[in-house]
Amino acid sequence: MKVLKFGGSSVAKPERIRGIVSILQKYHARGDRFTVVFSAFGGVTDGLIDMATKAEQGNETYLTAFEQVKTRHIEAAQELLSAARFAEVLPTLTKATDDLLGVLRGIFLIHEVSPRTLDYVVSFGERLSNLIIAHTLDESGIPAEFLDARKVIKTDKNFGSAKVDFEETDHLVAEHYATHSDKIQIVTGFIGSVKGTSKGKEFGLTTTLGRGGSDYTAAIIAAGLNADVIEIWTDVDGVLTADPRKVKKAFTIPTMTYAEAMEMSHFGAKVIYPPTLQPAFRKQIPLYIKNTFNPDFIGTLVSNKREPSAHAVQGISSISNVSLLTLSGSGLFGVPGVAGRLFAGLAAASINIILITQGSSESSISFAVNPNDAPRAKKAVEKAFEYELKNGTVNPLSIESDLAVVAIVGEGMRYRPGIAGLMFHSLGKNGVNCVAIAQGSSELNISVVVPRHDEAKALNALHEGFFLSDAQTLNLYIMGVGLIGKTLIRQIADTAEFLKKNRYIEIKIVGLSNSRKMLFDENGIDQQNFMQQLSEKGETANPSVFVEKMKALNLPNTIFVDVTASKEVADLYHSILDSSVSISTANKIANSAAYKNYTSLKETAIKRSIRYCYETNVGAGLPVISTLSDLIISGDRILKIEGVLSGSLSFIFNNFKQGVTFSDIVTKAKELGYTEPDPRIDLTGVDVRRKLVILAREAGLTIEQEDVEIKNFLPEPCLSAKTVDEFFENLKNADAAFDKMLANTVQGTPNGEGGKLRMIAKVENGKATIGLETVDANNPFYTLDGSDNMIVFTTERYRERPLVVRGPGAGAEVTAAGVFAEVIAIGNYLG
Repeated sequence: MKVLKFGGSSVAKPERIRGIVSILQKYHARGDRFTVVFSAFGGVTDGLIDMATKAEQGNETYLTAFEQVKTRHIEAAQELLSAARFAEVLPTLTKATDDLLGVLRGIFLIHEVSPRTLDYVVSFGERLSNLIIAHTLDESGIPAEFLDARKVIKTDKNFGSAKVDFEETDHLVAEHYATHSDKIQIVTGFIGSVKGTSKGKEFGLTTTLGRGGSDYTAAIIAAGLNADVIEIWTDVDGVLTADPRKVKKAFTIPTMTYAEAMEMSHFGAKVIYPPTLQPAFRKQIPLYIKNTFNPDFIGTLVSNKREPSAHAVQGISSISNVSLLTLSGSGLFGVPGVAGRLFAGLAAASINIILITQGSSESSISFAVNPNDAPRAKKAVEKAFEYELKNGTVNPLSIESDLAVVAIVGEGMRYRPGIAGLMFHSLGKNGVNCVAIAQGSSELNISVVVPRHDEAKALNALHEGFFLSDAQTLNLYIMGVGLIGKTLIRQIADTAEFLKKNRYIEIKIVGLSNSRKMLFDENGIDQQNFMQQLSEKGETANPSVFVEKMKALNLPNTIFVDVTASKEVADLYHSILDSSVSISTANKIANSAAYKNYTSLKETAIKRSIRYCYETNVGAGLPVISTLSDLIISGDRILKIEGVLSGSLSFIFNNFKQGVTFSDIVTKAKELGYTEPDPRIDLTGVDVRRKLVILAREAGLTIEQEDVEIKNFLPEPCLSAKTVDEFFENLKNADAAFDKMLANTVQGTPNGEGGKLRMIAKVENGKATIGLETVDANNPFYTLDGSDNMIVFTTERYRERPLVVRGPGAGAEVTAAGVFAEVIAIGNYLG
């Protein structure tokens, strides 16, 4: 015997009921013995509660709601049944709805709806739907018969969530099915009746089994029949590894044990109603969770057998809103019976406890409850510990709200080292703080209490850590879509398949902004048409709003990328890092601003256990800062740092030769885009100073920009020119002076073998300088050409032959590549 159950979403519309008829016809054609439990039509139970509430309040709109429910059922019957069968069923439907209306009128008159009356009102949902479906099946060639579960399921008088008398119920179920074996029983879910009968009634007072109780009905019937299997048909492909509304990459768990399913359902998995498993577990009846809208999919099998191939962690679940109460104080230490008094007081107040945790110091006990129960729980605890609170040996009860419980579940965790480590690593790297932790000795689950706004992030981080450990998704927010930003996105798109196949990394661009517009897409912005999307769908750009939106989305593995030169963006770094979001930046402003700001950013990153990366601040894609860091970390001592740190100045002085005027070469550099629109920004060393300050700070110096000595070589008229055109005019007038400077380079070298001019930034003996120098053939800078940068490190280990880093120090390709490399490195750190 099979017991099948179909939920409200499966029977919400007539066309869906026809789909169920098709499924059941296959069972019937195979000769399967089965019975079916149906819920009320989707939304009807809530509608019945709503109309009862309105009637109680004296709100006459309950009549409108009633008419809608009545019409919905009559129209469904009319659509599903032949005219003759509809005429046969209509009187029964009409009587039932008349009975419902009579009860509602009574509620309206006395302005009161008791739990007993409400149970009777909501029972009409299942009674009406099952009556219609039973006749529909019977007319389709499946010999079906309507069974009002109140005849066979007997309970106590705990209206709203009645407890089943299994001894009497098992007997009645077996007896009824034995005498009705010629028909397939179509059973009302959710409802039962009080033991015994009322005078002149077929059964006792109507009760309900709690919300989601139709699943429970199926398990109760199965237990009474000693069925071979239970099938719960819903609107998802079985039990998933996590809530798919919160974790997009959740997938179906093929098999799980009763214990695992119980844990998952307790911690918020909505596919299974928790009491459902108790009768199945008692009789060891396997349970399938299947999808009405994907009937050929196998779904999830729940049984007492654990498959050897099953994951150690089978699922991740959560309870979205809890309050954490903590009882603490010296009066708890070593005192027997404290926990007993605490939980006895809570039980007396009918408080359900979701989670309990106590430290080995015995100085505190924390427990989580539904937020609605928190005030009553507080009163109960204060009453239980009234004496200790008065004498000060117990502290006033603390209550923390806006929290969530996240749990990993799996019988395979038992005796498997490293599970807790991976859990806390995944949470910690994503900046999720654990407020409380609980694990039972059975090792079936590990639960953590986290801030409510971090629930989805925690679920995704854990899901990736336990189920997608070979695949990592990085969520990027890119500020700046100029030449470097566009190049970075192209590089990401071009290497997407390689990264997924060889490094198991997927990069999604979730946020994008230029100076005019910004765009967000949690599922990832199209990396091929991002500019068109930004133009057509983007909202007005605002860096502060951009960052707040990023925080609100609160995705795991979030990385903020800054490829602007904006101070407004740089000023947001503290807020970003403090939100546990890693940064990769090519923007030099933050690190070259006040020294206090520089150190604060680094300290915040360390405190939050995330990465603050800025390799491209100096030398674009060259490994300058990382090389310097490696030297220091390995114990080397920095004696001197020298560098040609400007691609534009490198180009200018590498091409300033006999026969070429200085003004001509500067003009050419500007035309090629090597210099700023006003070349004086480059020629006066302003940009180089920022880079040198960053290098000096990385080497351990406490230095500000104003501490850097810049030896200016431009004539005063060039410096004081009011416009760029005037500057070039004055520069041309100074060509003779620069020609003389070039001629003197030969005399400025030993033995007069010929020298070259280089704009060299230098850190030595605690001082930082920038100036034009003449170098000879023995100097590493002598061979520099093109627009290359060169940085020379003289250290204790590299004293005789300094360590040289040389290569392109500017350009969109190399700068974007440097940022891209940092994104991958951050991903490896987070993974």
